[in-house]
Amino acid sequence: MQINRLFEIVYILLDQKCVTAAELSERFEVSVRTIYRDIETLSSAGIPVYMRKGKGGGISLLPGFTLNKTVLTASERENIVSSLRATQHLTKEQDSSALNKLGSLFGEMNTDWLEVDFSNWGDNGKEMDAFNRLKPAIIHRRVVRFSYASNKEEKTTRTVLPLKLVFKGQAWYLYGYCRLRKDYRFFKLRRIDELTVSDESFCMKIPENVLAESVNYQKEAITGKIIRLKLRIAPEMGYRVLDEFETYTVDQEGYYICALSMPEGEWLFSFLASFAGRCQILEPEWVKDKMREKIRNWLQEFEKN
Repeated sequence: MQINRLFEIVYILLDQKCVTAAELSERFEVSVRTIYRDIETLSSAGIPVYMRKGKGGGISLLPGFTLNKTVLTASERENIVSSLRATQHLTKEQDSSALNKLGSLFGEMNTDWLEVDFSNWGDNGKEMDAFNRLKPAIIHRRVVRFSYASNKEEKTTRTVLPLKLVFKGQAWYLYGYCRLRKDYRFFKLRRIDELTVSDESFCMKIPENVLAESVNYQKEAITGKIIRLKLRIAPEMGYRVLDEFETYTVDQEGYYICALSMPEGEWLFSFLASFAGRCQILEPEWVKDKMREKIRNWLQEFEKN
């Protein structure tokens, strides 16, 4: 279509500065006369394009021209470029071609205020490797297989129809249909191992907002009985309170009083132990007793080693 050709001609001129009609003719597989008509159309539309004859001549745009008069507002253009910069870390190649192209189209923009890295400090790249292998599997509808360590302390082999990659709660998840459980599930990428992409294809509709629509998010990501805890955390652990708790109060001695709901499981006691004695369990009493028992068992195991 002519409109697509006209847009690409403008981008080529922005990128290459000067190009001949013959080069454009060969690229678009049209006659040189058609290219001349396209240039006239662009000029009539207000694009400052001009032609120079002779050696070193060609078709050019006036220096400093940018596509500021687009259908996008300045704020929308900034949001697009900033979003691309934010998600640039998701690919191994760190390809900035899209950013460069939009920079040429939109003109110079101040987007250096934002830098995003989804990996953990000291991360060896395992999570992003899984991300980059799952991405084409989702796009091309290929069944995947992997071993998975669930929060029930079991490791199973899963065959999954991958539907979407989701970032939630400081972690990446794969959302898909699990043939082992015969239901939709979320799988934390950090717990995926021995990932393989098969040649088997599938056809399945992808839901628009799986976190809002899927009750199985709670089923897979958070399992077990929900416990209502009340903790008293030492002032020197305030950085963790700010990082990990949404609501809290501070008593007269500067201790943080935190009330929260957490699922029952082995990981709960590991979480409480991570405060290294700077966290007092106020409620419920049975969790306090269970924590004492856990600490005694850990000490006994430590002494054996």
